[in-house]
Amino acid sequence: MSVDHYENFPVASWLCPPSLRPAVAAIYWFARTADDLADEGDAPAGTRLADLDVYRADLLAVAGGKAASARWPQVFGPLANAMRRHALPTELLNDLLDAFAQDVVKTRYADRAELLDYCRRSANPVGRLLLHLYGVHDEDSKRRSDAICSALQLINFWQDVAVDARKGRLYLPLVDCAQHAVDPADVLAHNDSPATRRLIRAECDWARALMQSGAPLVHRVPGRAGWELRLVVQGGLRILDKIAALDFGTLLTRPRLRRTDAAVLVWRALQMRSLPAALAGETA
Repeated sequence: MSVDHYENFPVASWLCPPSLRPAVAAIYWFARTADDLADEGDAPAGTRLADLDVYRADLLAVAGGKAASARWPQVFGPLANAMRRHALPTELLNDLLDAFAQDVVKTRYADRAELLDYCRRSANPVGRLLLHLYGVHDEDSKRRSDAICSALQLINFWQDVAVDARKGRLYLPLVDCAQHAVDPADVLAHNDSPATRRLIRAECDWARALMQSGAPLVHRVPGRAGWELRLVVQGGLRILDKIAALDFGTLLTRPRLRRTDAAVLVWRALQMRSLPAALAGETA
C-alpha cells in the first residue's frame, strides 16, 4: 500500500468485493488520468486546461448516455459501464476535475479553510463514490469519509513538501507559515530549518486529528470493504509516524510505505476494535 498520488486509495484490491472491482478501477483510472493531464509532463497551462475541458466533455457525454471522444477509451469505456451499473453521481466525478484544473493555476493557499475546500473536491469525492458503491448513504458516514479523505490528502502534502516545492507549489497554508515565522520562499528553495520542521509538525498533528475524527467509519462500512478502509486509515497514520521519525524533515527526505510496514498495518487494523489505542500511532 502506498500513499502516493491516487494510491492513497487502494485500487480493486483483494479485499474489495469482486463485483465492485471494475467500478473501483474505473473511478481510479478516471481520477489518475485527469490528475496526470493536470500535473505530468511539461505542457503549458493553457494546453492542460484545454485537455481537461475535453475530458470533462467526455464525462458529461457518457453521463448522458452518449459516446465519448476517442482520446481516452481506456478511461471512459469502463467508466460508462460503471456509471450505468451503479448510478455513480456525476457531480462527484466533476468535482475531481474542478480540483485538477485548480492545480494548474493555483499554487498557494491562504489558510486551512481554503486548503480543505481543495480537499473537498480533490479527495473527498473518491470516498463518497466508494460509500455509494458500498451502499452507505447516511450523512454522518459521509462526513467521516470526508475527514478520512481530506486527512489522506493532507498527509500526502506533508509527505511531498519537497516534491511540490520543485513544482513551485506550496500547500502549507500561508497563515500557518506566518504563525511559525516561516518564509514561503525558503520552503520553495528547500531551506530546511527548525521553524519549518515545527510548521510541518503542526500540519501533521492537524492531519492526524482529522483522520481520528473519521476513523469510526471503519465500523460502518460492511464486510471486506471495512477491513480495506482500516488499512487505508492505518496507512495514512503510518506515513505520519514516518514523518515524525524524520523529525518532520520532509524538505530533505520523502518517507514512504514499504513491504516491511505491512505487518504493522495489519496489526493496527486488527486493533481498531479499540479505536483510541489503534489510532494513537507512535507520535500523537
